[in-house]
Amino acid sequence: MTQTRQAPSAAAAPPWARAPRSLSARLAIKTFRWAAVVAIAVLFAFPLYWIVVTAFSSHGGVYAIPPNFIPSFHTDAFTFVVTHTAWLRYMLNTVLISVTTVFLVIASSAMAGYALAELRFRGAGFFFFLVLGVMMLPTQALLIPQYAEALHLHLLNSYVIQILPFGASTFGIILFRQFFKTLPREYAEAARIAGVSHLAYIRKVALPLSRPAVVTVALLTFISSWNQFQWPLIMTSSHAIQPIEIALSHYMQTYEANWRKLTSAVVLGLSPIVILFLVFQRHLVAGVAGRDAGVNS
Repeated sequence: MTQTRQAPSAAAAPPWARAPRSLSARLAIKTFRWAAVVAIAVLFAFPLYWIVVTAFSSHGGVYAIPPNFIPSFHTDAFTFVVTHTAWLRYMLNTVLISVTTVFLVIASSAMAGYALAELRFRGAGFFFFLVLGVMMLPTQALLIPQYAEALHLHLLNSYVIQILPFGASTFGIILFRQFFKTLPREYAEAARIAGVSHLAYIRKVALPLSRPAVVTVALLTFISSWNQFQWPLIMTSSHAIQPIEIALSHYMQTYEANWRKLTSAVVLGLSPIVILFLVFQRHLVAGVAGRDAGVNS
């Protein structure tokens, strides 16, 4: 008795044996993906764009109906914020705090990352996992003991309390460790034979070869320090040393009804970090993705 074979159904066929999608189907999927990306981008970018439009609008244009979605480039609100307030002082305070914090983070992260990547000592793995554990602690849980410590050290209401606690970064330590582990060991051995110290090797060899990591840590630290609000609000009370985020909270109370002046202050405070991000975006992506160094564990 002969048995007739049944052709396998299309559902039972393996994925690689199925017929490829038609050109129209691929085009429809690609169009849908691009439409979703554009819609999400517009959703997130529109509030920022509306702030810029409001800042450059005329006095009556803010309340115009229907609203005007194109900036009219009136700059009198910016001039008022710069000339009639202490805005420049707040900006200088923020620049001083952010730049100093960046240098401290680069120095401490590079040295700690080098020690965990290159030096052989007892407990290296434990210290590495300890650094990872610090990243899991919520910052709000440490506010009370940190405030008590700053109070007893007489550091409240000073630049030091706004810089020193952020002079080390767990993310920076881990990133530098990963980049330093990808460097050829021949470089470190040659430097050791030549009598070059560890600090000199970090400064002259390791850091230049880990430029994506340096730029990434510097940029993220600068943005984080520039946007600090909760910490200086709790630790400082003098307007003479407070950063720009505290100034914006004061401006929200002072110019609550004047949206042009408030949004002008926001644009002025946001412009430096936006410019830095656009300039160093390529290095930031390379550092996070591990390109140019091939991040290894």
